[in-house]
Amino acid sequence: MSLRASWLAWSLCAIPLVLTALSLLLLVLNLSHPNTHIYAPWLDNTLTAMSYAPVGALIASRHPANPVGWLLCLFGLVISISHFGAEYAIYALLAQPNSLPAGEAMAWIVSWMLSVINGVTVFLLLLFPTGRLPGRRWRWLAWLTVAFVVVGVISSAFASEALLGVLGPIRNPLGIEGFSGVYKVVLYIAFPLLSVAAAFTLFVRLRRSRGVERQQVKWFAYAAAANVTGIILAYVIPGVMDTPLWFERLGFAFNIATVPAIPVAIGIAILRHRLYDIDLIINRTLVYGALTATLALIYFGGVTATQAIPQTFTGQEDLPQLAIVASTLLIAALFNPLRRRIQDFIDQRFYRQKYDAARTLEEFGARLRDETDLEELADDMISVVLDTVRPEHASLWLRSKDQPTENRP
Repeated sequence: MSLRASWLAWSLCAIPLVLTALSLLLLVLNLSHPNTHIYAPWLDNTLTAMSYAPVGALIASRHPANPVGWLLCLFGLVISISHFGAEYAIYALLAQPNSLPAGEAMAWIVSWMLSVINGVTVFLLLLFPTGRLPGRRWRWLAWLTVAFVVVGVISSAFASEALLGVLGPIRNPLGIEGFSGVYKVVLYIAFPLLSVAAAFTLFVRLRRSRGVERQQVKWFAYAAAANVTGIILAYVIPGVMDTPLWFERLGFAFNIATVPAIPVAIGIAILRHRLYDIDLIINRTLVYGALTATLALIYFGGVTATQAIPQTFTGQEDLPQLAIVASTLLIAALFNPLRRRIQDFIDQRFYRQKYDAARTLEEFGARLRDETDLEELADDMISVVLDTVRPEHASLWLRSKDQPTENRP
């Protein structure tokens, strides 16, 4: 069974990789025709298929009883089919009409793939990391997700637009006007609510779990937060306000970089490779994220003030070089003090037990240099161990002067 599971898992990994390679080949052919519509999410789909499928195969081959690995394989497979179908339909219907068969059939397949992708996403949230629901009372959410996947597939299969217009002028060959409204309700209302409900189960697991499972949920939550931040920076903020070009490029680059974050985090969590490093990663992210934001505000504030003050008193337009130099020197001087203060604040606020343990050890080290009473020192050491490590029982054994020393070769 283990060999069969491993063979099946890596087969499910190979298919998305092959389809992705063919999709990129078709993309190059489509780009050779300047007036041809380009499938916009081709880079996201490529990175998704190349990250989800291998991680899913690795998990499924080692833990075949855990459905999370198989869901990752399925996610990569569905994404690769959707990408290949989109590029194939564009080439067969727009770039080189009638050059390849079944172009409309591919457009129809692409039309209903998104509902399957959303359903797999909800089940990943529900079943991670144990492969089981958080409790029997969450069965309704699983069955409701299945029902909406069926409704979404049927409504999108007969919606008038192919993948909500992502394929450009290509229409769904089986499209019926009335089904588009149903599909949009399922896509924009039902699936977001199901995803929020499924994400809530992770907070339930985090609150109830201890030890390994708690660290696993932390990995997933960290990766999901990074992924959501990338989506907000790349699409949400530029969509609701005017942003400079550098901000849009930075947001797009960050979003692309975080696409593989979720499968990688799931792989680390389930395979338990460097599982407990997540606490250090979260701590450093909080510290340097807050430090970067603070220094950015100081920099732009310093540039603005340095330009405004001479203009007020001398009437000159601006002094950009002076502003940049002054702000840079200020940031260099404030970097280490700000980092230490932010680190102390975050340790006190989010890692209080670790912070108290470190302070206790520092105080004990200071007393150790001046302490001469052995009995009092032993009592202090036992107290420090109980306060920092918090064992069930602690005792200290001291060898007396008359006890012979063990001879070792």
